[in-house]
Amino acid sequence: MHPETSQSPRAGRALTPRALVIGSVGSAVLTASSMFIALKMGALPWPIVFAALASVVTLRALGSRDLHEANVCHAAMSAGAMVAGGLAFTLPGLWMLGPQYQVTFPQVLLCALSGTALGLVASAVLQPYFIRERRLAYPVGLSAADTLRACDGSQGKDAPVLFGSMGLAALYAFVRDNLGALPSVLGFGGVIPGVTLGVYNSPMMAAMGFVVGVVPALVWFAGAVLGTVVVAWALPALGVIAAADAPSIQTSLGLGLMLGVGGGAVVSGLVPVVKARLAGGAGAAPRPDAAEERRRLSVPRSAVALAMAVVAVVACVGLGLGPLPSVVVILGAWFSVYLSAWLTGTMGINPMEIFGVLVLLLVRIAFAGLSMETLFLGAAVVAVACGIVGDVMNDLKAGDALDTDPRDQFAGMVVGGLVGAVVASLMLMALAGAYGPEAFGPEATGADTFVAAQASVVATMAGGIPHVGVFFGALAAGFVMALLKLPVMTLGLGVYLPFHMSASAGLGALVRIVVEHRHRDDDPEAKAAREARWQAAASGLLGGESLVGVVTAFVAVALMLAG
Repeated sequence: MHPETSQSPRAGRALTPRALVIGSVGSAVLTASSMFIALKMGALPWPIVFAALASVVTLRALGSRDLHEANVCHAAMSAGAMVAGGLAFTLPGLWMLGPQYQVTFPQVLLCALSGTALGLVASAVLQPYFIRERRLAYPVGLSAADTLRACDGSQGKDAPVLFGSMGLAALYAFVRDNLGALPSVLGFGGVIPGVTLGVYNSPMMAAMGFVVGVVPALVWFAGAVLGTVVVAWALPALGVIAAADAPSIQTSLGLGLMLGVGGGAVVSGLVPVVKARLAGGAGAAPRPDAAEERRRLSVPRSAVALAMAVVAVVACVGLGLGPLPSVVVILGAWFSVYLSAWLTGTMGINPMEIFGVLVLLLVRIAFAGLSMETLFLGAAVVAVACGIVGDVMNDLKAGDALDTDPRDQFAGMVVGGLVGAVVASLMLMALAGAYGPEAFGPEATGADTFVAAQASVVATMAGGIPHVGVFFGALAAGFVMALLKLPVMTLGLGVYLPFHMSASAGLGALVRIVVEHRHRDDDPEAKAAREARWQAAASGLLGGESLVGVVTAFVAVALMLAG
Protein backbone atom coordinates (compact mmCIF):
# COMPACT_ATOMS: atom_id res chain seq x y z
CA MET A 1 0.00 0.00 0.00
CA HIS A 2 0.96 3.66 -0.11
CA PRO A 3 0.94 5.04 3.39
CA GLU A 4 0.30 8.73 3.72
CA THR A 5 3.31 10.78 4.60
CA SER A 6 2.98 12.95 7.65
CA GLN A 7 4.67 15.87 5.98
CA SER A 8 2.84 18.70 4.33
CA PRO A 9 3.57 19.43 0.67
CA ARG A 10 7.09 20.69 0.15
CA ALA A 11 7.84 24.37 0.27
CA GLY A 12 10.36 24.31 -2.59
CA ARG A 13 9.71 25.29 -6.17
CA ALA A 14 8.34 22.27 -7.97
CA LEU A 15 6.62 24.57 -10.47
CA THR A 16 9.50 25.89 -12.56
CA PRO A 17 9.68 27.41 -16.05
CA ARG A 18 11.87 24.47 -17.02
CA ALA A 19 9.20 21.95 -15.98
CA LEU A 20 6.52 23.85 -17.90
CA VAL A 21 8.58 24.10 -21.09
CA ILE A 22 9.56 20.42 -21.04
CA GLY A 23 6.00 19.45 -20.15
CA SER A 24 4.55 21.56 -22.97
CA VAL A 25 6.86 20.08 -25.59
CA GLY A 26 6.13 16.60 -24.26
CA SER A 27 2.40 17.31 -24.28
CA ALA A 28 2.54 18.26 -27.96
CA VAL A 29 4.44 15.08 -28.85
CA LEU A 30 2.29 12.77 -26.73
CA THR A 31 -0.92 14.38 -27.99
CA ALA A 32 0.04 13.88 -31.63
CA SER A 33 1.03 10.25 -31.07
CA SER A 34 -2.09 9.59 -28.98
CA MET A 35 -4.34 10.95 -31.74
CA PHE A 36 -2.71 8.62 -34.23
CA ILE A 37 -2.86 5.49 -32.08
CA ALA A 38 -6.47 6.19 -31.00
CA LEU A 39 -7.57 6.45 -34.64
CA LYS A 40 -5.36 3.77 -36.14
CA MET A 41 -5.45 1.08 -33.47
CA GLY A 42 -8.73 1.78 -31.71
CA ALA A 43 -7.05 2.03 -28.31
CA LEU A 44 -5.29 4.60 -26.17
CA PRO A 45 -2.88 3.48 -23.44
CA TRP A 46 -2.42 5.73 -20.43
CA PRO A 47 0.70 7.83 -21.17
CA ILE A 48 1.40 8.72 -17.53
CA VAL A 49 4.19 6.24 -16.78
CA PHE A 50 5.96 7.12 -20.02
CA ALA A 51 5.62 10.81 -19.18
CA ALA A 52 7.01 10.18 -15.69
CA LEU A 53 10.09 8.41 -17.02
CA ALA A 54 10.62 10.98 -19.78
CA SER A 55 10.36 13.80 -17.24
CA VAL A 56 12.91 12.24 -14.88
CA VAL A 57 15.39 11.50 -17.67
CA THR A 58 15.09 14.98 -19.21
CA LEU A 59 15.34 16.84 -15.91
CA ARG A 60 18.34 14.79 -14.80
CA ALA A 61 20.06 15.62 -18.08
CA LEU A 62 19.55 19.27 -17.10
CA GLY A 63 20.89 18.72 -13.58
CA SER A 64 17.67 18.34 -11.56
CA ARG A 65 16.91 15.32 -9.38
CA ASP A 66 13.81 16.84 -7.76
CA LEU A 67 10.94 14.32 -7.95
CA HIS A 68 8.40 17.05 -7.24
CA GLU A 69 9.58 19.01 -10.26
CA ALA A 70 9.39 15.78 -12.28
CA ASN A 71 5.85 15.28 -10.99
CA VAL A 72 4.81 18.71 -12.25
CA CYS A 73 6.59 18.10 -15.54
CA HIS A 74 4.92 14.76 -16.23
CA ALA A 75 1.52 16.14 -15.20
CA ALA A 76 1.88 18.79 -17.92
CA MET A 77 3.26 16.27 -20.39
CA SER A 78 0.42 13.75 -20.15
CA ALA A 79 -2.49 16.21 -20.01
CA GLY A 80 -3.01 16.58 -23.75
CA ALA A 81 -3.10 12.88 -24.61
CA MET A 82 -6.64 12.38 -23.35
CA VAL A 83 -7.82 15.50 -25.19
CA ALA A 84 -6.74 13.66 -28.32
CA GLY A 85 -8.65 10.61 -27.12
CA GLY A 86 -11.84 12.59 -26.53
CA LEU A 87 -11.78 13.99 -30.07
CA ALA A 88 -10.65 10.76 -31.76
CA PHE A 89 -13.28 8.67 -29.97
CA THR A 90 -16.21 10.85 -31.10
CA LEU A 91 -15.87 13.20 -34.09
CA PRO A 92 -14.76 10.66 -36.74
CA GLY A 93 -18.10 8.95 -36.15
CA LEU A 94 -19.71 11.95 -37.84
CA TRP A 95 -17.76 11.30 -41.04
CA MET A 96 -18.74 7.63 -40.90
CA LEU A 97 -22.39 8.69 -41.20
CA GLY A 98 -21.75 10.30 -44.57
CA PRO A 99 -19.64 12.89 -46.41
CA GLN A 100 -22.40 15.48 -46.03
CA TYR A 101 -21.52 15.89 -42.36
CA GLN A 102 -18.56 18.20 -41.85
CA VAL A 103 -17.03 20.30 -39.07
CA THR A 104 -14.48 23.10 -39.32
CA PHE A 105 -11.17 23.56 -37.53
CA PRO A 106 -12.46 26.51 -35.43
CA GLN A 107 -15.38 24.37 -34.25
CA VAL A 108 -13.10 21.46 -33.33
CA LEU A 109 -10.69 23.79 -31.52
CA LEU A 110 -13.50 25.45 -29.54
CA CYS A 111 -14.83 21.99 -28.71
CA ALA A 112 -11.42 20.83 -27.45
CA LEU A 113 -10.81 24.00 -25.43
CA SER A 114 -14.30 23.85 -23.88
CA GLY A 115 -13.89 20.22 -22.86
CA THR A 116 -10.41 20.91 -21.50
CA ALA A 117 -11.60 23.86 -19.42
CA LEU A 118 -14.56 21.91 -18.08
CA GLY A 119 -12.41 18.89 -17.25
CA LEU A 120 -9.74 20.93 -15.48
CA VAL A 121 -12.25 22.80 -13.33
CA ALA A 122 -14.08 19.57 -12.49
CA SER A 123 -10.81 17.87 -11.51
CA ALA A 124 -9.99 20.67 -9.08
CA VAL A 125 -13.46 20.38 -7.55
CA LEU A 126 -13.37 16.56 -7.29
CA GLN A 127 -9.78 16.13 -6.03
CA PRO A 128 -10.56 16.68 -2.32
CA TYR A 129 -13.44 14.20 -2.39
CA PHE A 130 -12.08 11.30 -4.45
CA ILE A 131 -8.40 11.50 -3.49
CA ARG A 132 -8.29 12.91 0.04
CA GLU A 133 -11.63 11.68 1.44
CA ARG A 134 -12.62 8.55 -0.49
CA ARG A 135 -8.97 7.54 -1.06
CA LEU A 136 -9.77 5.82 -4.35
CA ALA A 137 -6.96 3.65 -5.72
CA TYR A 138 -6.24 5.36 -9.07
CA PRO A 139 -3.94 2.45 -10.00
CA VAL A 140 -2.37 4.18 -13.00
CA GLY A 141 -1.53 7.23 -10.90
CA LEU A 142 0.02 5.03 -8.22
CA SER A 143 2.04 3.26 -10.90
CA ALA A 144 3.47 6.63 -11.94
CA ALA A 145 4.25 7.49 -8.31
CA ASP A 146 5.98 4.14 -7.82
CA THR A 147 8.00 4.71 -10.99
CA LEU A 148 9.16 8.11 -9.75
CA ARG A 149 10.00 6.65 -6.33
CA ALA A 150 12.03 3.90 -7.97
CA CYS A 151 14.09 6.55 -9.76
CA ASP A 152 15.06 8.01 -6.38
CA GLY A 153 17.76 6.01 -4.61
CA SER A 154 16.52 7.07 -1.16
CA GLN A 155 12.95 5.85 -1.75
CA GLY A 156 13.38 3.12 -4.33
CA LYS A 157 14.06 0.00 -2.27
CA ASP A 158 11.57 -1.93 -4.43
CA ALA A 159 13.00 -0.48 -7.66
CA PRO A 160 14.38 -3.85 -8.89
CA VAL A 161 10.92 -5.38 -8.53
CA LEU A 162 9.22 -2.49 -10.31
CA PHE A 163 11.65 -2.15 -13.20
CA GLY A 164 11.98 -5.92 -13.53
CA SER A 165 8.22 -6.39 -13.91
CA MET A 166 8.07 -3.32 -16.17
CA GLY A 167 10.70 -4.82 -18.46
CA LEU A 168 8.96 -8.20 -18.58
CA ALA A 169 5.58 -6.61 -19.33
CA ALA A 170 7.11 -4.41 -22.03
CA LEU A 171 8.82 -7.40 -23.66
CA TYR A 172 5.62 -9.44 -23.46
CA ALA A 173 3.56 -6.65 -25.04
CA PHE A 174 6.16 -6.13 -27.78
CA VAL A 175 6.17 -9.83 -28.68
CA ARG A 176 2.37 -9.93 -28.63
CA ASP A 177 1.55 -6.70 -30.46
CA ASN A 178 4.54 -5.95 -32.68
CA LEU A 179 5.82 -9.41 -33.55
CA GLY A 180 2.41 -11.09 -33.51
CA ALA A 181 3.87 -14.14 -31.78
CA LEU A 182 1.20 -14.22 -29.07
CA PRO A 183 -2.59 -13.87 -29.35
CA SER A 184 -4.22 -10.77 -27.90
CA VAL A 185 -7.09 -12.85 -26.52
CA LEU A 186 -6.96 -16.38 -25.21
CA GLY A 187 -10.35 -17.48 -26.53
CA PHE A 188 -12.58 -20.40 -25.66
CA GLY A 189 -15.11 -20.37 -28.47
CA GLY A 190 -16.59 -23.83 -27.98
CA VAL A 191 -17.50 -23.62 -24.30
CA ILE A 192 -20.86 -21.90 -24.87
CA PRO A 193 -22.43 -22.14 -28.34
CA GLY A 194 -22.54 -18.81 -30.15
CA VAL A 195 -20.54 -16.94 -27.50
CA THR A 196 -16.78 -16.40 -27.46
CA LEU A 197 -15.40 -16.43 -23.96
CA GLY A 198 -11.80 -15.59 -23.35
CA VAL A 199 -9.18 -13.78 -21.33
CA TYR A 200 -7.38 -10.68 -22.50
CA ASN A 201 -3.73 -11.70 -22.79
CA SER A 202 -2.60 -8.61 -20.91
CA PRO A 203 -0.42 -8.42 -17.79
CA MET A 204 -1.55 -4.81 -17.44
CA MET A 205 -5.24 -5.70 -17.16
CA ALA A 206 -4.56 -8.48 -14.65
CA ALA A 207 -2.45 -6.06 -12.60
CA MET A 208 -5.33 -3.60 -12.72
CA GLY A 209 -7.63 -6.18 -11.15
CA PHE A 210 -5.03 -6.93 -8.48
CA VAL A 211 -4.45 -3.29 -7.54
CA VAL A 212 -8.03 -1.99 -7.40
CA GLY A 213 -9.21 -4.64 -4.97
CA VAL A 214 -11.25 -7.80 -4.88
CA VAL A 215 -14.78 -6.41 -4.69
CA PRO A 216 -14.66 -3.85 -7.55
CA ALA A 217 -12.88 -6.30 -9.86
CA LEU A 218 -15.24 -9.20 -9.14
CA VAL A 219 -18.32 -6.97 -9.54
CA TRP A 220 -16.85 -5.91 -12.88
CA PHE A 221 -16.50 -9.58 -13.84
CA ALA A 222 -20.05 -10.30 -12.62
CA GLY A 223 -21.25 -7.63 -15.04
CA ALA A 224 -19.41 -9.41 -17.84
CA VAL A 225 -21.10 -12.69 -16.94
CA LEU A 226 -24.48 -10.95 -16.89
CA GLY A 227 -23.91 -9.33 -20.28
CA THR A 228 -22.17 -12.12 -22.16
CA VAL A 229 -23.40 -15.36 -20.59
CA VAL A 230 -26.92 -14.37 -19.52
CA VAL A 231 -28.00 -11.80 -22.13
CA ALA A 232 -25.95 -12.89 -25.15
CA TRP A 233 -26.37 -16.66 -24.66
CA ALA A 234 -28.87 -17.86 -22.04
CA LEU A 235 -31.81 -15.60 -22.92
CA PRO A 236 -31.65 -16.37 -26.69
CA ALA A 237 -31.18 -20.08 -25.91
CA LEU A 238 -34.33 -20.03 -23.76
CA GLY A 239 -36.24 -18.17 -26.46
CA VAL A 240 -36.77 -15.09 -24.26
CA ILE A 241 -35.13 -12.75 -26.80
CA ALA A 242 -34.02 -13.11 -30.40
CA ALA A 243 -30.34 -13.82 -30.90
CA ALA A 244 -30.10 -10.90 -33.32
CA ASP A 245 -31.33 -8.52 -30.61
CA ALA A 246 -28.93 -9.71 -27.92
CA PRO A 247 -25.99 -7.36 -28.72
CA SER A 248 -28.14 -4.23 -28.72
CA ILE A 249 -29.95 -5.34 -25.55
CA GLN A 250 -26.58 -5.91 -23.90
CA THR A 251 -25.48 -2.40 -24.88
CA SER A 252 -28.70 -0.81 -23.61
CA LEU A 253 -28.43 -2.75 -20.35
CA GLY A 254 -24.82 -1.69 -19.78
CA LEU A 255 -25.47 1.97 -20.55
CA GLY A 256 -28.56 2.03 -18.33
CA LEU A 257 -26.75 0.45 -15.40
CA MET A 258 -23.82 2.86 -15.66
CA LEU A 259 -26.10 5.87 -15.81
CA GLY A 260 -28.42 4.63 -13.04
CA VAL A 261 -25.64 3.65 -10.65
CA GLY A 262 -23.94 6.98 -11.26
CA GLY A 263 -27.14 8.91 -10.60
CA GLY A 264 -27.83 6.92 -7.46
CA ALA A 265 -24.29 7.48 -6.22
CA VAL A 266 -24.61 11.24 -6.71
CA VAL A 267 -27.94 11.37 -4.88
CA SER A 268 -26.66 9.08 -2.12
CA GLY A 269 -23.71 11.38 -1.58
CA LEU A 270 -25.84 14.52 -1.55
CA VAL A 271 -28.45 13.29 0.94
CA PRO A 272 -26.21 13.53 4.05
CA VAL A 273 -25.05 16.99 2.99
CA VAL A 274 -28.60 18.24 2.52
CA LYS A 275 -29.68 16.74 5.85
CA ALA A 276 -26.78 18.42 7.62
CA ARG A 277 -27.62 21.78 6.02
CA LEU A 278 -31.30 21.48 6.97
CA ALA A 279 -30.26 20.64 10.52
CA GLY A 280 -28.27 23.83 10.70
CA GLY A 281 -24.91 22.18 10.17
CA ALA A 282 -25.31 19.44 12.76
CA GLY A 283 -23.42 16.35 11.84
CA ALA A 284 -21.43 18.15 9.16
CA ALA A 285 -17.88 16.97 8.57
CA PRO A 286 -15.27 18.88 10.58
CA ARG A 287 -13.24 21.45 8.71
CA PRO A 288 -9.82 20.06 7.63
CA ASP A 289 -6.81 21.34 9.53
CA ALA A 290 -4.14 23.50 7.90
CA ALA A 291 -1.94 20.55 6.92
CA GLU A 292 -4.86 18.80 5.22
CA GLU A 293 -5.97 22.00 3.48
CA ARG A 294 -2.55 22.29 1.84
CA ARG A 295 -3.05 18.86 0.28
CA ARG A 296 -6.38 19.80 -1.25
CA LEU A 297 -7.25 21.89 -4.26
CA SER A 298 -9.76 24.62 -3.57
CA VAL A 299 -11.69 26.47 -6.27
CA PRO A 300 -13.96 29.42 -5.40
CA ARG A 301 -17.54 28.91 -6.48
CA SER A 302 -17.40 32.19 -8.36
CA ALA A 303 -14.48 30.86 -10.44
CA VAL A 304 -16.39 27.66 -11.23
CA ALA A 305 -19.46 29.67 -12.23
CA LEU A 306 -17.40 31.98 -14.44
CA ALA A 307 -15.68 29.08 -16.18
CA MET A 308 -18.99 27.34 -16.84
CA ALA A 309 -20.50 30.58 -18.15
CA VAL A 310 -17.64 30.90 -20.64
CA VAL A 311 -18.04 27.28 -21.73
CA ALA A 312 -21.80 27.81 -22.10
CA VAL A 313 -21.29 30.86 -24.32
CA VAL A 314 -18.77 28.99 -26.48
CA ALA A 315 -21.12 26.00 -26.80
CA CYS A 316 -24.09 28.23 -27.53
CA VAL A 317 -22.48 30.54 -30.08
CA GLY A 318 -19.30 28.86 -31.30
CA LEU A 319 -20.69 25.32 -31.56
CA GLY A 320 -24.25 26.32 -32.45
CA LEU A 321 -25.94 24.41 -29.65
CA GLY A 322 -28.20 27.22 -28.49
CA PRO A 323 -28.88 28.31 -24.89
CA LEU A 324 -30.88 25.41 -23.44
CA PRO A 325 -28.95 22.59 -25.16
CA SER A 326 -25.70 24.20 -23.97
CA VAL A 327 -26.93 24.07 -20.38
CA VAL A 328 -27.96 20.42 -20.80
CA VAL A 329 -24.55 19.53 -22.26
CA ILE A 330 -22.74 21.20 -19.35
CA LEU A 331 -24.94 19.52 -16.73
CA GLY A 332 -24.50 16.19 -18.51
CA ALA A 333 -20.77 16.77 -18.65
CA TRP A 334 -20.58 17.38 -14.89
CA PHE A 335 -22.47 14.17 -14.23
CA SER A 336 -20.19 12.34 -16.67
CA VAL A 337 -16.92 13.63 -15.22
CA TYR A 338 -18.08 12.52 -11.78
CA LEU A 339 -18.56 8.99 -13.11
CA SER A 340 -15.33 9.21 -15.07
CA ALA A 341 -13.33 10.20 -11.99
CA TRP A 342 -14.96 7.39 -10.02
CA LEU A 343 -14.36 4.66 -12.60
CA THR A 344 -10.78 5.78 -13.23
CA GLY A 345 -10.18 5.74 -9.49
CA THR A 346 -11.69 2.32 -8.90
CA MET A 347 -10.85 0.40 -12.08
CA GLY A 348 -8.33 2.43 -14.07
CA ILE A 349 -10.81 2.42 -16.97
CA ASN A 350 -12.23 5.61 -18.48
CA PRO A 351 -14.88 4.95 -21.18
CA MET A 352 -15.01 8.61 -22.24
CA GLU A 353 -16.81 7.98 -25.52
CA ILE A 354 -19.67 6.28 -23.66
CA PHE A 355 -20.27 9.38 -21.59
CA GLY A 356 -20.26 11.39 -24.81
CA VAL A 357 -22.87 9.03 -26.26
CA LEU A 358 -25.10 9.33 -23.19
CA VAL A 359 -25.14 13.12 -23.39
CA LEU A 360 -25.61 13.02 -27.17
CA LEU A 361 -28.67 10.80 -26.76
CA LEU A 362 -30.08 12.99 -24.00
CA VAL A 363 -29.71 16.16 -26.06
CA ARG A 364 -31.07 14.45 -29.16
CA ILE A 365 -34.20 13.36 -27.31
CA ALA A 366 -34.76 16.74 -25.67
CA PHE A 367 -33.97 18.90 -28.71
CA ALA A 368 -34.97 17.12 -31.90
CA GLY A 369 -34.13 20.02 -34.21
CA LEU A 370 -30.37 20.05 -33.65
CA SER A 371 -28.10 19.03 -36.52
CA MET A 372 -25.99 15.90 -36.34
CA GLU A 373 -22.83 18.02 -36.48
CA THR A 374 -23.93 19.96 -33.41
CA LEU A 375 -24.78 16.78 -31.52
CA PHE A 376 -21.36 15.28 -32.20
CA LEU A 377 -19.58 18.47 -31.17
CA GLY A 378 -21.49 18.40 -27.88
CA ALA A 379 -20.58 14.74 -27.37
CA ALA A 380 -16.93 15.55 -28.06
CA VAL A 381 -16.95 18.30 -25.41
CA VAL A 382 -18.12 15.72 -22.86
CA ALA A 383 -15.63 13.08 -24.01
CA VAL A 384 -12.72 15.53 -23.85
CA ALA A 385 -13.78 16.67 -20.37
CA CYS A 386 -13.96 13.05 -19.17
CA GLY A 387 -10.59 12.26 -20.73
CA ILE A 388 -8.95 15.24 -19.02
CA VAL A 389 -10.51 14.30 -15.68
CA GLY A 390 -9.21 10.73 -15.89
CA ASP A 391 -5.67 11.86 -16.66
CA VAL A 392 -5.59 14.75 -14.20
CA MET A 393 -6.98 12.70 -11.31
CA ASN A 394 -4.36 10.02 -11.94
CA ASP A 395 -1.65 12.68 -11.91
CA LEU A 396 -3.03 14.25 -8.75
CA LYS A 397 -3.06 10.82 -7.10
CA ALA A 398 0.61 10.42 -8.01
CA GLY A 399 1.29 13.83 -6.52
CA ASP A 400 -0.65 12.97 -3.39
CA ALA A 401 1.38 9.78 -2.94
CA LEU A 402 4.63 11.74 -3.31
CA ASP A 403 3.48 14.74 -1.28
CA THR A 404 3.78 17.17 -4.19
CA ASP A 405 1.83 20.41 -3.89
CA PRO A 406 -1.33 19.87 -5.98
CA ARG A 407 -1.40 23.56 -6.95
CA ASP A 408 1.97 23.22 -8.65
CA GLN A 409 0.73 20.14 -10.47
CA PHE A 410 -2.50 21.79 -11.49
CA ALA A 411 -0.69 24.76 -13.03
CA GLY A 412 1.31 22.32 -15.14
CA MET A 413 -1.85 20.49 -16.17
CA VAL A 414 -3.48 23.72 -17.34
CA VAL A 415 -0.52 24.52 -19.59
CA GLY A 416 -0.21 20.97 -20.92
CA GLY A 417 -3.97 20.64 -21.44
CA LEU A 418 -4.19 23.83 -23.48
CA VAL A 419 -1.23 22.79 -25.63
CA GLY A 420 -2.88 19.41 -26.12
CA ALA A 421 -6.21 20.96 -27.14
CA VAL A 422 -4.54 22.94 -29.93
CA VAL A 423 -2.34 20.08 -31.14
CA ALA A 424 -5.16 17.51 -31.04
CA SER A 425 -7.45 19.76 -33.08
CA LEU A 426 -4.73 20.45 -35.65
CA MET A 427 -3.82 16.76 -35.89
CA LEU A 428 -7.38 15.50 -36.36
CA MET A 429 -8.27 18.03 -39.04
CA ALA A 430 -4.92 17.55 -40.79
CA LEU A 431 -5.53 13.80 -41.03
CA ALA A 432 -9.10 14.36 -42.24
CA GLY A 433 -7.87 16.83 -44.84
CA ALA A 434 -5.03 14.61 -46.02
CA TYR A 435 -6.93 11.33 -46.29
CA GLY A 436 -10.56 12.42 -46.54
CA PRO A 437 -13.59 11.50 -44.41
CA GLU A 438 -13.86 8.16 -46.21
CA ALA A 439 -10.61 7.01 -44.57
CA PHE A 440 -12.31 6.69 -41.16
CA GLY A 441 -14.27 3.68 -39.95
CA PRO A 442 -14.15 -0.14 -39.80
CA GLU A 443 -15.38 -0.37 -43.40
CA ALA A 444 -12.69 1.94 -44.81
CA THR A 445 -10.30 0.33 -47.29
CA GLY A 446 -6.76 1.12 -48.33
CA ALA A 447 -3.41 1.46 -46.62
CA ASP A 448 -4.03 4.88 -45.09
CA THR A 449 -7.20 4.19 -43.13
CA PHE A 450 -8.21 4.69 -39.52
CA VAL A 451 -10.49 2.14 -37.87
CA ALA A 452 -11.55 4.60 -35.11
CA ALA A 453 -13.43 1.83 -33.28
CA GLN A 454 -14.82 3.98 -30.46
CA ALA A 455 -16.06 6.64 -32.87
CA SER A 456 -17.79 3.87 -34.80
CA VAL A 457 -19.73 2.98 -31.63
CA VAL A 458 -20.74 6.62 -31.24
CA ALA A 459 -21.92 6.71 -34.87
CA THR A 460 -23.98 3.56 -34.31
CA MET A 461 -25.58 4.91 -31.13
CA ALA A 462 -26.30 8.34 -32.62
CA GLY A 463 -29.53 6.98 -34.07
CA GLY A 464 -30.95 6.44 -30.59
CA ILE A 465 -31.09 3.90 -27.78
CA PRO A 466 -31.80 0.52 -29.39
CA HIS A 467 -33.97 -0.85 -26.54
CA VAL A 468 -35.50 1.98 -24.54
CA GLY A 469 -37.37 -0.30 -22.11
CA VAL A 470 -34.23 -2.24 -21.20
CA PHE A 471 -32.28 0.99 -20.84
CA PHE A 472 -34.72 2.63 -18.44
CA GLY A 473 -35.27 -0.60 -16.50
CA ALA A 474 -31.51 -0.92 -16.00
CA LEU A 475 -31.30 2.76 -15.12
CA ALA A 476 -33.91 2.33 -12.38
CA ALA A 477 -32.27 -0.85 -11.06
CA GLY A 478 -28.85 0.79 -10.97
CA PHE A 479 -30.24 3.85 -9.22
CA VAL A 480 -31.86 1.76 -6.48
CA MET A 481 -28.75 -0.40 -5.96
CA ALA A 482 -26.60 2.70 -5.59
CA LEU A 483 -29.03 4.23 -3.10
CA LEU A 484 -28.73 1.02 -1.09
CA LYS A 485 -24.94 1.56 -1.17
CA LEU A 486 -24.29 -1.77 -2.86
CA PRO A 487 -20.80 -1.93 -4.44
CA VAL A 488 -22.10 -1.96 -8.02
CA MET A 489 -20.26 0.98 -9.57
CA THR A 490 -18.43 -1.30 -12.01
CA LEU A 491 -21.36 -3.62 -12.83
CA GLY A 492 -22.55 -1.73 -15.91
CA LEU A 493 -19.00 -1.36 -17.15
CA GLY A 494 -18.64 -5.15 -17.10
CA VAL A 495 -21.89 -5.60 -19.05
CA TYR A 496 -20.79 -3.13 -21.70
CA LEU A 497 -17.09 -3.95 -22.18
CA PRO A 498 -15.86 -7.10 -23.97
CA PHE A 499 -15.86 -10.19 -21.78
CA HIS A 500 -12.14 -10.86 -22.18
CA MET A 501 -11.13 -7.54 -20.59
CA SER A 502 -13.29 -8.17 -17.53
CA ALA A 503 -12.06 -11.76 -17.24
CA SER A 504 -8.44 -10.63 -17.16
CA ALA A 505 -9.16 -8.14 -14.37
CA GLY A 506 -11.09 -10.84 -12.53
CA LEU A 507 -8.05 -13.12 -12.67
CA GLY A 508 -6.00 -10.36 -11.08
CA ALA A 509 -8.53 -10.16 -8.25
CA LEU A 510 -8.36 -13.94 -7.77
CA VAL A 511 -4.57 -13.72 -7.48
CA ARG A 512 -5.01 -11.14 -4.72
CA ILE A 513 -7.46 -13.44 -2.91
CA VAL A 514 -4.96 -16.31 -3.02
CA VAL A 515 -2.05 -14.13 -1.89
CA GLU A 516 -3.98 -12.62 1.01
CA HIS A 517 -5.26 -16.03 2.10
CA ARG A 518 -1.79 -17.60 2.08
CA HIS A 519 -0.31 -14.77 4.15
CA ARG A 520 -3.28 -14.08 6.41
CA ASP A 521 -1.31 -15.04 9.54
CA ASP A 522 1.72 -12.85 8.82
CA ASP A 523 2.58 -10.12 11.29
CA PRO A 524 1.62 -6.54 10.27
CA GLU A 525 5.19 -5.53 9.37
CA ALA A 526 5.64 -8.51 7.05
CA LYS A 527 2.24 -7.85 5.48
CA ALA A 528 3.15 -4.22 4.80
CA ALA A 529 6.49 -5.20 3.21
CA ARG A 530 4.86 -7.87 1.07
CA GLU A 531 2.11 -5.48 -0.04
CA ALA A 532 4.72 -2.91 -1.05
CA ARG A 533 6.54 -5.49 -3.19
CA TRP A 534 3.33 -6.67 -4.84
CA GLN A 535 2.28 -3.07 -5.46
CA ALA A 536 5.66 -2.36 -7.06
CA ALA A 537 5.33 -5.44 -9.26
CA ALA A 538 1.79 -4.50 -10.31
CA SER A 539 2.85 -0.93 -11.03
CA GLY A 540 5.62 -2.26 -13.24
CA LEU A 541 3.18 -4.42 -15.18
CA LEU A 542 0.86 -1.44 -15.64
CA GLY A 543 3.68 0.81 -16.77
CA GLY A 544 5.50 -1.63 -19.04
CA GLU A 545 2.59 -2.45 -21.31
CA SER A 546 1.42 1.16 -21.62
CA LEU A 547 5.03 2.19 -22.31
CA VAL A 548 5.18 -0.11 -25.33
CA GLY A 549 1.87 1.29 -26.57
CA VAL A 550 3.16 4.86 -26.49
CA VAL A 551 6.50 3.99 -28.12
CA THR A 552 4.65 2.03 -30.82
CA ALA A 553 2.59 5.13 -31.53
CA PHE A 554 5.74 7.23 -31.86
CA VAL A 555 7.20 4.77 -34.36
CA ALA A 556 3.94 4.64 -36.34
CA VAL A 557 3.75 8.44 -36.57
CA ALA A 558 7.40 8.63 -37.64
CA LEU A 559 6.85 6.03 -40.36
CA MET A 560 3.75 7.85 -41.58
CA LEU A 561 5.63 11.15 -41.81
CA ALA A 562 8.59 9.48 -43.51
CA GLY A 563 6.31 7.83 -46.06
